[in-house]
Amino acid sequence: MAIQVGVTIDRSSPVPLYHQLAEQLGNAIATGQLRPGDPFENEIALATRLSLSRPTVRRAILELVNRGFLVRRRGLGTTVATRKVHRRAELTSLYDDLKRDGVQPETILLHHELKRDEQIAGMLDLPADTELLAIVRLRLAAGRPLAILRNWLPPSYTDIDKDDLEATGLYAVLRERGVRPVVAHQSIGARMPDAAERRHLQLRPAEPVLTMTRSAFDAVGAPVEYGDHCYRAQDYSIDVMIDQR
Repeated sequence: MAIQVGVTIDRSSPVPLYHQLAEQLGNAIATGQLRPGDPFENEIALATRLSLSRPTVRRAILELVNRGFLVRRRGLGTTVATRKVHRRAELTSLYDDLKRDGVQPETILLHHELKRDEQIAGMLDLPADTELLAIVRLRLAAGRPLAILRNWLPPSYTDIDKDDLEATGLYAVLRERGVRPVVAHQSIGARMPDAAERRHLQLRPAEPVLTMTRSAFDAVGAPVEYGDHCYRAQDYSIDVMIDQR
């Protein structure tokens, strides 16, 4: 059942009625009173409850759809949209980006072990038999699964504690050690998830994931980490600024 949001319409105000309605409903979504996936009160019910005309209500709903607050799906009606996480193509971590956007990140550590991987070692310009710390984390945003993060770190970081990785982001842990990645090679792509990824990210059978791989190094060229991450494509985007050469 759709939640009925309290709305106060000032008919003496010069602000159009549809805009008053859209602003108050949008604020209810932005503040979490209405959450992603919640069914939205239909046009007829909203018009009747607020004693507004259907065209006025329809225009308010359309404004919210255009602003990305609501989504209309055939057969399902109107629901509150999932707000995408926008990440700039910069050398930052997902944890930091979520915090910057006012979203509370959570981490579930799925895997933490020392292992050798010739291909990953090569990505970090390390000898093929180097023992690396391999970690796999499920990152949630506001309680919803967003990404699976796989990272490999060189020997100097193999003592990183499991509790630290669940309490904060990897780059925050590195910063506490005085380490800052300053340069990286990063590739962005898309693919179909495997069964475990689909289960952890709660994806539909034909739903793809956005992918990003990254080899990061510090100011003197020493390897810091190699990451291979996948994200729920409907909830995540990477923004890139380009210019003409």
